[in-house]
Amino acid sequence: MTKQALKVSLNNTKRLFKTNIAILSIIIESNLNFGTIVVIMASSAQIKALLTSHIDQDDDRFLSIALQVAAHEARSGHSRIAQELRDIVENAKRKNFNNLPVSIANSIKDSTGLLSVSHPKLKFSNLIVSDDVKAKLERIVREQRHLAKLKNHGLSPRRKVLLVGAPGTGKTFTASVLAGELGFPLFEVRLDSVITKFLGESSAKLRQVFDAIREVRGVYFFDEFDALGSHRGSSNDVGEARRILNSFLQMIEQDDSNSVIMCATNHMEVLDHALFRRFDDVIQYQLPTEQEIITLFKDKLSPYVAKTFPWKKLPDLANGLSNAEITLAAEDAIKEYLIHEHKAITLPILKHAINDRSMISQHIKS
Repeated sequence: MTKQALKVSLNNTKRLFKTNIAILSIIIESNLNFGTIVVIMASSAQIKALLTSHIDQDDDRFLSIALQVAAHEARSGHSRIAQELRDIVENAKRKNFNNLPVSIANSIKDSTGLLSVSHPKLKFSNLIVSDDVKAKLERIVREQRHLAKLKNHGLSPRRKVLLVGAPGTGKTFTASVLAGELGFPLFEVRLDSVITKFLGESSAKLRQVFDAIREVRGVYFFDEFDALGSHRGSSNDVGEARRILNSFLQMIEQDDSNSVIMCATNHMEVLDHALFRRFDDVIQYQLPTEQEIITLFKDKLSPYVAKTFPWKKLPDLANGLSNAEITLAAEDAIKEYLIHEHKAITLPILKHAINDRSMISQHIKS
């Protein structure tokens, strides 16, 4: 759709709704890369912003405004149309990624050899963490959805986040949930492989990753961050690791893209304090509480247990296990139930699975 055609369309729409442009229901159907966007009950300011961003080919701003409209619909009690709008935007973002120029797509998938790409559909409802952690994550998503509004006032949304916690407490899963909530592709980077796989050219490879961060908006998850973040003065420090860490610190500080950068570490105590000021937020993960243990088991086992199943006994049995270990124990119990064709999963069946996982956990920690 040309600029002139858009102006004509808006003028015609104004004539149809002379009394109140604020209650327009407009449908913009065009051959945009991100497909069809339907906007319901948009305000006049939002309509103007939508058209301006479309004319300027600013896809990020266009979709951000569409999400603002969805949020308004949700607050107005129109939950169905709000969810439809969010789904349209998420599908548009995925389509936009799939339609990337070949050169950029190849750069991401091939030249670095460090990035794996996925398109999660997970939501906050799938994430079982403390209320404090969830509140911080929801704040990140809200700020990302209002990126254009914040930038118009000289502000930047939180987008550089350090996740700290024991293995299996939900850090990697969090990155998938954030990508799913925002409708962004998820790119996972293992920093330990930067050292081992590309010895001598690690900084150059890391630069390619940050080029991708700038070119393609997404959630970029750097796992095993402590592989680079150990104290630079430690006796067991390797020169290559020091160089990569310095390069990483410079790149993350200089990065001004619209992507979300998430780094995860299992060992906060070994991190150099110089790292922390590079991040907009630091989120700490703990082992699940008693209620979270019950919720994790219920989410997995509810279809397979009797209504009288003693859920309240599980926290004592699973004390000290991480989210991931609890999930694995539940899955082990389901396998036992299916293979041996039990009538239901009983407490002894689940207790056996939990004990197995506890033994494995203790062996790993020792």
